[in-house]
Amino acid sequence: MPVHPQIHKGRGAVSGQASRRFNLPQREADGDWLDAMEDIDGPARHPATTVTEEHPRSILSFNKSPDIPFDRSINAYRGCEHGCIYCFARPTHAYHDLSPGLDFETKLFAKPDAARLLREALAKTSYRPAPIAMGTNTDPYQPIEGRYRITRSILELCLEARHPVTITTKSDRVLQDLDLIAAMARLNLISVAISVTSMDARLSRLLEPRAAAPAKRIAALGKLAAAGVPAHVSIAPVIPSITDPFLEDILAASREQGIHHATWIMIRLPHEVAPLFREWLDAHFPDRAGKVMATIQSMRGGKDNDPAFFTRMRPQGVWADLFRHRFKIAMKRMGFARPAHILDCSGFRRPSLDGQLSLL
Repeated sequence: MPVHPQIHKGRGAVSGQASRRFNLPQREADGDWLDAMEDIDGPARHPATTVTEEHPRSILSFNKSPDIPFDRSINAYRGCEHGCIYCFARPTHAYHDLSPGLDFETKLFAKPDAARLLREALAKTSYRPAPIAMGTNTDPYQPIEGRYRITRSILELCLEARHPVTITTKSDRVLQDLDLIAAMARLNLISVAISVTSMDARLSRLLEPRAAAPAKRIAALGKLAAAGVPAHVSIAPVIPSITDPFLEDILAASREQGIHHATWIMIRLPHEVAPLFREWLDAHFPDRAGKVMATIQSMRGGKDNDPAFFTRMRPQGVWADLFRHRFKIAMKRMGFARPAHILDCSGFRRPSLDGQLSLL
């Protein structure tokens, strides 16, 4: 008899299978053992979150991708407790012999030296400023930020050095740093995107179980806008037949909060994300799983994912054109504009390694 995946309360992934991309040892659940496990160990426990501190030699990551709007980024954490089932960063855990499934959202890594490492990078005479993207892989405001405050320490340094930053998050925890963010906004050093996938709190708990509820994210957008922070709503990712019905509602709610800019990104399923997402569909939406995957494949050249530059970020086909048209019409009707905010790099001042401001 096959072993069926267990739905773990408060977690996005259904399973914790290790990756096979790097020929690492496989971990398989044995059915006979699972049958006897409760008698031996007692009732099954939900996977607990653990955090390991790591100390890399550098913190800035650079890229030359032609289809993303930044060339450098910082990820203060690896793994993300939000547990978004669709997260394209899940495969990064495979490099460390960890599961892109449950391990990605339960076995987290924090980089407490991030601000010091960034100071060293910015202090180099060869460094040239350009906006640093935060939240490109894992959320800078996931729950453990409340304990570590690594994101805040990075923002403090960037304000000191007058270095521009962009933030993408799914958490209203960003408001805990509103003092710094508003100060940076007055100097045209920061912009914030909050990702909202639906307006249904129950659906959000299934998709992104430990992220802030949609209503809290929308409210956070309003508070950022009221504080003069360039903020926009990112409808990302769009999942056909799951979240796409909420497009107009998300835009309308954001507009009511004073938001003028919006973007969207169609779901991407690289590497191990595709089978994890299929498991999730079978567990939560078996009635439409086939339709969802068929629609995704129709936009990705008949495959679960298209990794090619340019097309990976621009889905093709009838369904993609339909959503693109809907978005354009809704944006025009509600008075939205595409984000076109350009941050200021001209005020950059190289920080000293001891943290003291230069008099020159």
